[in-house]
Formats: sequence, structure tokens, C-alpha cells
Amino acid sequence: MSVFRFKQFDVDQTGCAMKVNTDGVLLGAITDAANAQRVLDIGAGTGVIALMLAQRFSNLSVDAVELDEVASRTATTNFAGSPFADRLHSYHQSFQDHFKDNAAEKYDLIVSNPPFYINSLHSPGATRKLAKHADHGFFEQLITLCPQHLTHEGQLWLVLPIDTAAHVKRLLKDSKLNVQQVFNIRSFPHSDPHREVLCLGFTNGQIATSDLAIYAEPKVYTDAYRQLLKEFLTIF
Repeated sequence: MSVFRFKQFDVDQTGCAMKVNTDGVLLGAITDAANAQRVLDIGAGTGVIALMLAQRFSNLSVDAVELDEVASRTATTNFAGSPFADRLHSYHQSFQDHFKDNAAEKYDLIVSNPPFYINSLHSPGATRKLAKHADHGFFEQLITLCPQHLTHEGQLWLVLPIDTAAHVKRLLKDSKLNVQQVFNIRSFPHSDPHREVLCLGFTNGQIATSDLAIYAEPKVYTDAYRQLLKEFLTIF
């Protein structure tokens, strides 16, 4: 059994293609859900982002959709074993089907650590391929459909590699959504960003930009990273 232990919950990831990773943990810790009540986690995997948000914000109810059957089943188990079980709901389906089945549903917040390899060589193994790869159509549908299911003040938060983030920003030209915040994620203070956390919403104004370095030097975490994750990771 492969279990990742957080301070307030455990994530069983046995047999799942995508394990607990820095991208998901950062999105779960950075996303601002202070004014939200209804949340949708798209591509929830084993449920780590939903669990982190439920820990941070006691008023949240989270729907988590995941296309991979094993991961979705595992997320259901992880939710049931957590202190937040009554506020977490797992669905084995695509976000497109979830929106079709819940046409009138509006969320205050949608979050996603989505498949991120676009137009690249597929990794071996069908399950990992499903977990990590997407074509351009995935993001086009994400940007087209999510605004229809956000409340007026609702936001879509994504964590993406730099080239994928650039593609998503281009898609916004034909969307109702605008970039409101950008978090540049770097391995080291002076290295180039390798991820962006994007906050998208309907309001168009000045973009707030922040930077986060994970390491101060090899194997030494920055104080900012420690502070961000001290309520979650047992190593802090």
C-alpha cells in the first residue's frame, strides 16, 4: 500500500498513475477559497486538492470529478476516511459529463491540476497517458464550459507548466474569463519559473503577480514554501 500522510488526513494512492505531487499540493495551498461555498475539483486524482481545501476552509463543499476509475474510487475512500467526509463528494466522470448532468449547477470556485502534456510523445502505459496527456481540445472545452458553471464572482484556479499556461492565456481571448492573479513557481530563487498558478475570473483589471521559490539551495526548502505548507506536510 502506498499512503502519503498529511498532518490531518492520509492519501492512499495505491495503483494510481499520478501520485501526490508538488503541483497539486501547491494548488491546494495557494488557492483562495475564503468566499466560496461550492467547489468543483476537475481531474481530482486521489483527492489531495479537495482534501487540502476542505481542511483550510470549513465552509466548503467540494465535488471532485475524475475520469480514471481507479483514482476516482481511491478518492472516494480517501474522502470517507478524512475528517471532512461529509463535505467531499467524488464522481467518476469527465468534467464535460458532470456539467451535462448538472446543467444548472454553479460553483464559487473551480480548481484543476489538469493533464498537461500537449502535442508531446505519450508516456508508456494507458493509465499514465490518461493522467498526464491532453490535446488542445481539453483546454478549449475547459475555458469554454467553466464560465457557464461559475457564479458571478466565481474563479477558476489552475496549475500549469509555462508553455501550457501560455496556451490557456491565448484561449482567453475568446472567453469571458480574464487572468486575475499569476503565481510564478520556481525551483530556486534565481531560476526561471517552471509552473504558473493562474487565477481566472470575470473581472478584468490589473493582474496581481507573485513569486514562490521551492528551494533556497539544493535540499533546503525556502521559508516561504515551509510557511505555505506547514499545516499539511509532516516534514515541516
